[in-house]
Amino acid sequence: MPKVKTNSSAKKRFKLTGTGKIARKHAFKSHILTKKSTKRKRNLTHSGLVSEADMGNVKRMLALGK
Repeated sequence: MPKVKTNSSAKKRFKLTGTGKIARKHAFKSHILTKKSTKRKRNLTHSGLVSEADMGNVKRMLALGK
């Protein structure tokens, strides 16, 4: 059976944590920042985790199996 290729965009956006969860960055932090409050921008700085509902799709893109 052939190898499963990893999605190139996914491998740049997601990292696997030590416990097997998938870390991600928050969106909406790249431009048009003047109208966003300082608190909102600060909260977007921290990384988050992929939700359980999206975990299967992300694992498939990263070729981790399901």
